[in-house]
Formats: sequence, structure tokens, C-alpha cells
Amino acid sequence: MTWTLVIVLGVASYLLKVTGLVVIGARQLPPKVERCLVLIPAALIPALIVKDTFSIGQQLVLDARAAGVAAATVAAWRRVPLVLVIVIGAGVTALVRAL
Repeated sequence: MTWTLVIVLGVASYLLKVTGLVVIGARQLPPKVERCLVLIPAALIPALIVKDTFSIGQQLVLDARAAGVAAATVAAWRRVPLVLVIVIGAGVTALVRAL
């Protein structure tokens, strides 16, 4: 990947965001659209986690990362502080890889 491509993609991303602000302006979005937009991050983050946990390139893989994510999920479910959730997930992944 070249720096030119990185800069072009960055500018394109910025222009898309600015275009949305200019087109919408001060108008309110319909309530149904607002409700959907609020739910996008809640759906996108777990999807990215699952994709990165169970795939390498185009292949599905079940390895130590799955154990780490499972341990971190249980820790988060038990309401452990976020820093400890990360440490638990990384620790379990490292432990499984070491075995």
C-alpha cells in the first residue's frame, strides 16, 4: 500500500462525511432512522470481533484467540473492570498458545 493511496482514501473518507453534513444540514432525521443509526455500533463491534477471532484471510480458524475471547466474554459478563477483561483475554490466549 502506498502513501498516495492512504492519503487519497483519507481525503475521500473526509469528503463523504462532509457531504453528509452539508446535505442533511440542520434538518432532523426521521425517528426511525435515528433509532437505526444508534444501533449500528452495537452490531458492528461484535461482528468485527467475531470476524477477527475466527478467520485468517479467507480461512476459518479455531485457535487460541477463540479461548481468549471466550474468557474475556465471561469476565465482561461477570462485570469485571475493562482493564482486567483485556488482561484475562490476553492471558488466556497466551496460555493456550503456550500449551
